[in-house]
Amino acid sequence: KIAITGINHEGHHPVRFGAGAGEDWDQFVALTVQHNCAGIECLSGIPGSVGGTPVQNVGAYGQEVSQTIDSVQVLDLKDGQERELLKDDCGFKYRTSIFNTTERGRYIILRVNFMLTHGDPPHIAYADLQKYFAGRSTTPTLAATREAVRQIRASKAMLIVAGDEDCRSAGSFFKNPVLSSPQYEQLKLRAETRGLQIPSYPALEAQRKVSAAWLVEHSGYVKGYSNGVVGISRKHALAIVNRGSAHAADVLALKDQIQERVQEIWGIRLEAEPVMVGF
Repeated sequence: KIAITGINHEGHHPVRFGAGAGEDWDQFVALTVQHNCAGIECLSGIPGSVGGTPVQNVGAYGQEVSQTIDSVQVLDLKDGQERELLKDDCGFKYRTSIFNTTERGRYIILRVNFMLTHGDPPHIAYADLQKYFAGRSTTPTLAATREAVRQIRASKAMLIVAGDEDCRSAGSFFKNPVLSSPQYEQLKLRAETRGLQIPSYPALEAQRKVSAAWLVEHSGYVKGYSNGVVGISRKHALAIVNRGSAHAADVLALKDQIQERVQEIWGIRLEAEPVMVGF
């Protein structure tokens, strides 16, 4: 475990924040919001450390860390040298980077530097956030947006809450698939033959992303689905939960079933988001 801590910031517009890889991510987001700096407020409530966020280019509610990362300080295990990788060196794409693809296992992340904007309004682009703030005549503050994100995440069991068994998950288990135009048109045809319409979200359409949750639920794995000791969260269709005594093999077996069923019905192979260790 990387336990490097320490946070500093400099500049005014933009503000450069540097955080040790071992810093708690949500506490770091809270600090940036307290300083009235915009850029990662929608990433509130995500468990884990600062150093983990560049690895899969963590994103939620219309923001990704790659949008604000300036550089990543790493230890290069090839030669034992410490290096600073600029944003463009990190190969960020949807839920990927060089850290979990081409250079997986090469670098240990030591510190992450972010460029945030002081005094900018929050990013309210995602449908859930727009619905939350609907009817308000004033622009929400960064603090209000952070609290809204945390409340929305809690409503989906995506915030760790003591006593809520739906929180016993690895978060969203599948990535939203990014399709080519022909793939997207084929999916639309399959949906139409079943009298269904693919949900339209501006944040997803821009990249031809399709809701993995919609695909899962329309393949028979609805919220609350149970298969012995594992199941689907009652609050979020992408969360595979441990009902109390499940082993990793049980979780992976359900993951495989869902992937096979979605591919059979929709012709799309869902990609798992968690990193599997030892499998």
